Amino acid sequence: MVTSRHWHELVRIMLELEVKPERTVSSGRWEFTLGMPLAQVIKILKADCANIKDVHVVYDEHRPMDKKFDLMVDLSQDGVRLRFDPVVQRLKIIEVYDIHKVILTYCSKPFSSPDVIPTIEQIFRSFGDTHPGGFDDNQVFLLNFRGILFSFAHAEGNTSIKNTFNTSSTENLGGSGQSVVLSSLAIYCGNDYQKAEAPRFPLECFHGNCYSEQVDVEEGDGYFVGLQLNLMADDNHNQGPYQMRPHSFVEHVHLDDSVQDIVSKLGAPSKVYFKSEDKMKIHSANPDKPPHSCQSDYFFNYLTLGLDVLFDANSHAAKKFILHTNIPGDYNFDIYYRCNFRIRLSQLVERESLTGSDSKEIEINACTKVSLFYDCYCYAAS
Repeated sequence: MVTSRHWHELVRIMLELEVKPERTVSSGRWEFTLGMPLAQVIKILKADCANIKDVHVVYDEHRPMDKKFDLMVDLSQDGVRLRFDPVVQRLKIIEVYDIHKVILTYCSKPFSSPDVIPTIEQIFRSFGDTHPGGFDDNQVFLLNFRGILFSFAHAEGNTSIKNTFNTSSTENLGGSGQSVVLSSLAIYCGNDYQKAEAPRFPLECFHGNCYSEQVDVEEGDGYFVGLQLNLMADDNHNQGPYQMRPHSFVEHVHLDDSVQDIVSKLGAPSKVYFKSEDKMKIHSANPDKPPHSCQSDYFFNYLTLGLDVLFDANSHAAKKFILHTNIPGDYNFDIYYRCNFRIRLSQLVERESLTGSDSKEIEINACTKVSLFYDCYCYAAS
């Protein structure tokens, strides 16, 4: 149990978080919004490193894209855990698993703080007396409102509470002289915590940038020729602040496109990088042939698209596309947003019939496990 003295010892370093069910938690310096991409969350944590310490990225290194295992950012000092969909890498659930380490408010009024004990009666007073709740298999009492779930551990011993779970009345919840205290809460979209999914990209997270929803690798005459990018941006032209909506559109970029072609379709890059040496010339037809000039090839880095475009130093035409999947633990993790690419291949399948062989389409994407000489994940495509 946390005593009053212990509360006041912690208050100087405690975060104060405003809770908005099915939406956000926020402090005076930042806001975590459901659907926010992982890269933006990490950027916030880095900017506030003086106040938020002991941040851990938790993932399954053997199955980093398995939807059964969420990608998590754990703020252990503050008792907050952020759960991300491992495929799209957007915020799915916000958990406060140790409410003694933070101050929680709703509509600017505290419901858990050194001066406000978060009993079940207090939760009813703050959020409304409308849901009866019930026990789970571990005898933890769960009180569920749309978009927020409250958990009360060690509630099974309170017989007066157990007898009143089927009623919405709070008058007798503390009839035995004791009342259960909130142990954790979770914020998510929908009515069912177990079925929570990451929502669509929030409008407030665009910040004037363009993002990719899906990237398809285009094939022509048996060769990869370019990319089809399904993009989204905020469409706020000639609209009021409450009429903003995401704008989805499609662009096509191809090998041999000029710099002007790429910029006209994708916009200005986040960064430009010039190669100091050509380490890939060993794969060229004439690796020993000296270069035509002292100029070097250069990359356009589109960080929010998870895309690099390599241009030839002489022709200034696109010669390679690099698609990044932002795998946790990878050297480039947290530099690029994830590019959810898709490559469709045709494969000949022999059939025991008069028709001979038939073609079958295979799809490789950012989550595909490819068997070559050993099992590995598809990290990039070019």
